[in-house]
Parts: sequence; structure tokens; C-alpha cells
Amino acid sequence: MPKPVILPTDALFFVLLLAVTAYAAYAAGKPHLREPWKRVARSRIAVVCLVLLVTYTLIAVADSLHFHPRLPGAGPDGKPVYSNEVLSVLDWVATPLRESNEKTYSAPFAVHLYVREPVELPDGRQERVYPRLRHGGAHLPADGRGRFQDIVVTSFAGAALGLMVWTMPAAVLLLWGARRRGMSPVRFIAFVRNAREAGPWRAALWTLAAVLTGFVTLGMLGLDYHVLGTDKVGEDVFYQSLKSIRTAVLIGTLTTMVMLPIAVMLGIMAGYFRGWVDDLVQYTYTTLNSIPSVLLIAAAVLMLNVYMSTHAEHYDSVAERADLRLLALCLILGLTSWTSLCRLLRGETFKVRELEYIQAATAFGVGHPRIILRHILPNVMHIVLITVVLDFSGLVLAEAVLSYVQIGVDPATYSWGNMINGARLEMAREPVVWWSLGAAMISMFGLVLSANLFSDVVRDAFDPRLRQRIE
Repeated sequence: MPKPVILPTDALFFVLLLAVTAYAAYAAGKPHLREPWKRVARSRIAVVCLVLLVTYTLIAVADSLHFHPRLPGAGPDGKPVYSNEVLSVLDWVATPLRESNEKTYSAPFAVHLYVREPVELPDGRQERVYPRLRHGGAHLPADGRGRFQDIVVTSFAGAALGLMVWTMPAAVLLLWGARRRGMSPVRFIAFVRNAREAGPWRAALWTLAAVLTGFVTLGMLGLDYHVLGTDKVGEDVFYQSLKSIRTAVLIGTLTTMVMLPIAVMLGIMAGYFRGWVDDLVQYTYTTLNSIPSVLLIAAAVLMLNVYMSTHAEHYDSVAERADLRLLALCLILGLTSWTSLCRLLRGETFKVRELEYIQAATAFGVGHPRIILRHILPNVMHIVLITVVLDFSGLVLAEAVLSYVQIGVDPATYSWGNMINGARLEMAREPVVWWSLGAAMISMFGLVLSANLFSDVVRDAFDPRLRQRIE
């Protein structure tokens, strides 16, 4: 059995997932929260985006379950011996991708390297040729004949297997939906197929089918080919793209976890107590906004790098060092991004505190903490929720920009920003190495677009001024 490892970001990520689960259970029992979420669930766009966001999250969860692999044999005392290497469940599942390294660049689905190398011929002459890959298309003849037909056959087999896998979660969803509506499974299937109001159900099922079919197909192709090519050191780009998902999701969620308590506490206090409390909070976020955030983040990251370089003995592995820098980046981004939400909550609290029932509670001598928790906070939660969902995609893009200018995550950490930074010089090569940049951009585009579209629907459902009928 492997030895489990819990990194700091893993623990915080799972705490956040538990908090989201607790909120879902709480919202299910409150009509004023349940109704907006029902409006969100009636939107086909929101359902499609939610399936994609859940897919990204599940990949991040699989990459957050870390362990030390067990080495063969046993130690002198008979106890098992574990490697210092830290792997994740995603690494274990994607072992063929992780271990199929080449010498250097290779194009997507290629069977030869992307660059020529000198080879000595039997007659003593040298010729520059494209060497054969060690793993990509290794089952094909030396000249790569039959590659196209093999890719087509494997793709059809992967699509068929993906559809078979899809039937299991689809059956669970249909049985759950039939139970909620009090229908038999056969009647509910007919309802989903024909009823106009069942559009979100159809959208969810078809999106899930596309996701599962795509992943199974890419997985089967990845056993024999590098579906997105390899980078300068020969590492599979598809594997890098999958590993980068965890970094993006953690940046978007853990930064929110840091920013949210500060913004909510200070914003509500400023709007409720007014006076010198309001002046102090305003002075704080105005001063913070006057400092360029990039310079502040760069200074903090550089100081952290100096500390980590002078205390290298505190870290047992490269993964722990990289995880600390990722956590520090989340903290820095959280401490510099709470000001806009704080300003919004301050203004909304100014309005809410003048409502009649809050004035009555004050007149009856109800304590300030009770008024804030029971009356003020529930009335501003729609702003909190909307802002959090809207800021997620911005934080994902911020990580890519910061890593591009080399003040983001550790270079040993997989991230789309590091992939883009590494592809910067590759675009100047002849011929151009485009697939690393393309893979990072497509992966980031899917996550950011899904988050933006989902946040638009959530905003329309929760904001009283924008609430409308969601198609």
C-alpha cells in the first residue's frame, strides 16, 4: 500500500469542498436560496457549463490525492520502504502518459521527432533524418505506415467504450430525476426525450456523453500516441494539460477562501457601524488599491523565494516546496483582491441597515453580532455569491499572466502559465512548435468560458435587479 501524503493545499481544497457541500445542504432547506438555484438549473447553458466545471473539479480532486509509492522489497527491519517521490491518483491513472517521454519535440500523433538529427549510414556517410519516437506509434512499422487507419479505428473504439461508460452515470441521473418527479423510469425517459421543459436534462446528458467519450477516446489514443505532442524535454503535453488543471482550480478556489472572510467582515462592519470604522476600512482598501498589485505580488514572491532558498533543508521533496509556493501565491492574491467585494458589501450594507425590521431589532436592544449574522449577512449573500463566481475566471487568468512573467507558481509546478511561458521561445523556432501553446490556451479557454457563462446565469438568478426568466 502507498503512503498517503497530505499537502497544505490538498487539505484546504478538501475543506473548501466540504464547505460547498454544507452550503448546498443549507440552501436546499431555505426557499429564498433554493428558488434561485432552481432557476439556474432550468438554464441549458448553466447545466452544460456545470458539467464541464464538475469535470475540471474531479480532475483537480484526483490530482490532490497524493501518496509516496512503495518501493519493491522491505527495509532491514522488515518494514516497507517508500519512495521520496510524491505522486497523485491522477499520476497513477495517467502512468502511460507520464512515463512515455521522448528525446525532444514531436508533433501531435507523430511517429518521428520534430527535428532532424545526424545519423551515420552503413557506408560511413552522415545524413540528417527524423529519428523514430520511442513510444509514439511504436507498434507501427518503421516508416509509420497505417498510422491514419490505426488512429481512426482506435478513435471509434474509444468512442464506443466512452458511450458504454456514459450509460452508468446517465442511468443514475435518470433514476434520481424519476424519483424526484414521482415518475416511473420509463415515463421519465419519455419526458426527457419529448418535453420542452426537459431541455436542461437533455443538455446535461449529451454534455456528459461528449465529455466521457472524449476523455476515453483521448486516453486510448494516448496509450499509443502523443495526442498533443511533446515539449522540449520530450514530456507529453496532454499530460501537462491535465496536471495544470489542479493549479488553476486551486488558484481560483483557495484565493477565494482567503479573500472572502476579509471582504465580508470589513465590508459589513464599514456599512453597519459607519463612523470611524468606516473611515478606517475605506483608508485601508484605498491604500491597498493605490499599490500596483503586480509589484506587490512580485515583491512577496521574491521574498518567499529567498526564504525557501536559504531554508532548503525544511522541504523533504520538490513537491512540498512547489506546494508551499502555490499556497503562498493563493494567499498573496487573496490579500490583494478583496477590496472590490468589500466596497460592494459596504454600499449594500448601508442600504440594508436602514430597513424597518433591522431598525426595530436595534430599538429592542438586539446585539450587533446577532443583527449582522441573522439579518445583514443573509441579505448581502447574493452579492458575495455573484462576485465569487465572477472572480474565479479572473483568478485563473491572473495565474497564467503571473507565471508567464515568472512571478507565479514554482517552475516545477504544472500550470498553463508555465506552459505558455515555455512556449514563448518555441513560437520563434522554424518550424514553429505550436502545440504547447495551443493545448494551454484550449484548456484554459474551456475552464474560463464555462465559469463566465455559468456566472452570468447565477448573476441573473440571484441579483434582484437583474432577475428575469432564464431560458
